[in-house]
Amino acid sequence: MVLFDQGSIRRVEALARLNHCNPFSQERIELEREVLGGAFVSSGTAWHREAGEAAVRPNIARITNVAEEIANRARESLQRGESAGAREIALYESVVLYLLYNRYESKLREYIESALVANANEPAPIECYDAFCADMAHYLNIRGYTFPGLAEREHLFACFFQLRRAFHHIFDNIIGGSTASAQLRAATWQSIFTCDMARYRRTLYSRMNDVTTLITGPSGTGKELVARAIAYSGYIPFDARRKRPVEDFIRAYHPVNLSELSPTLIESELFGHVKGAFTGAMADRAGYFEICHDHGTVFLDELGELDPFIQVKLLRVVQDRTFRRVGETTSRPFRGKIVAATNRDLTEAVRSGRFREDLYYRLCSDTIQTPSLREQIAESREQLRNLIRHVAQRVAGEPEARALAEETDVWIWDHLPADYPWPGNVRELEQCVRNIMVRKSYVPTPFIDANRDIVLDELLACRLTAEELLGIYCRRVYEKTGSYSAAAKQLGLDRRTVKSHISGRT
Repeated sequence: MVLFDQGSIRRVEALARLNHCNPFSQERIELEREVLGGAFVSSGTAWHREAGEAAVRPNIARITNVAEEIANRARESLQRGESAGAREIALYESVVLYLLYNRYESKLREYIESALVANANEPAPIECYDAFCADMAHYLNIRGYTFPGLAEREHLFACFFQLRRAFHHIFDNIIGGSTASAQLRAATWQSIFTCDMARYRRTLYSRMNDVTTLITGPSGTGKELVARAIAYSGYIPFDARRKRPVEDFIRAYHPVNLSELSPTLIESELFGHVKGAFTGAMADRAGYFEICHDHGTVFLDELGELDPFIQVKLLRVVQDRTFRRVGETTSRPFRGKIVAATNRDLTEAVRSGRFREDLYYRLCSDTIQTPSLREQIAESREQLRNLIRHVAQRVAGEPEARALAEETDVWIWDHLPADYPWPGNVRELEQCVRNIMVRKSYVPTPFIDANRDIVLDELLACRLTAEELLGIYCRRVYEKTGSYSAAAKQLGLDRRTVKSHISGRT
């Protein structure tokens, strides 16, 4: 070895692997330890946001300093004309890329946060691009050597921007220090970049829209947060001449709650329609599949409620990447990504004939399971405390969050059993915090499947309100029939009324 002596080669190889490592995986911790040795600072296995604290990990600055020292020494050797093999050159470039990402990470973070607040009509320039190009030339423009990164700096900058967006939206929105929460963050990152980030950077970045992501899990477990993180984190090419992304990432997310719309409205919302296609179609209208730009995402929430007729049309979009407006014979291309979510067991729906098998297999090429609140807090009570602090920040704001969180924690400890199942998951925890803020107490809704004996006791003792009783019965019928529409038909109620009673939004 010329560039790297035997004492540093393992550290250099670990740095190179860090470039393509899932930041929320256990592998990341082990690689950090390998790079830093005795200087490694243990800060837990789950990289997550503590309520009220920034995304600080003490090892990152130390590793960046190590990368800079290694890159500078290797560059000086190459400038002096010392020879290096292909393997050494590849390792050097990996170290440089790690260094450059971390050097511009804070600028990209500021840009992302500013864009989210500004919500402008088009993306603003990323002013640090020129400095990035200068730094890249400093390290990689060396006579006698060819570095692939130098020729694809626009693509690399786009990848850096994507990496920072992905980290921002996963870290900030998928909270919790439990193993279950850490696994969810890692799985979401993998849905964006796959398990091989080197391959993703080479070729897959332009193909991931062809992969549909299906998010499953109980109601109230954050499926929409996962979908939003994926949508805001897609690859967007960078326009070097204008120094800005070709599309605005904040306009990449198009959510559609399928359970809130009738089949006719769903068809028009998703596919659009032409004038005169049906009564009331007074003008042409573009649907979500049309307004979604090439680097955007259409999120289909409550997929299990989709009418069989719409399932056929959706299959065409997923399979052929084309669609037609209602009343139109011309096919239009769809180049965005589809993310779908459901709390239903789609395999059971396929067996019972309520969901198309061919569509199911087209949708499940990438699946994510969101954990229940019970799973998230199973390891320790501290995990529940941390989630309460996050909820209190959203409910009461930063000045009052700490006090409200303490009040909620004390109330739960004094009034709920240690093994309370939290059947409404995080959504129920939010309502608990709100109730304690307003009334200093919380009355859990006694769902049938949470504890049948409690429900029966409450019913016989006449302690249930009519609203609570109807909510319990609606949920039971919904679980038996498999859809809001079927439950509404059996109950003789409007489907939106049934859904509001089940979700608690009355």
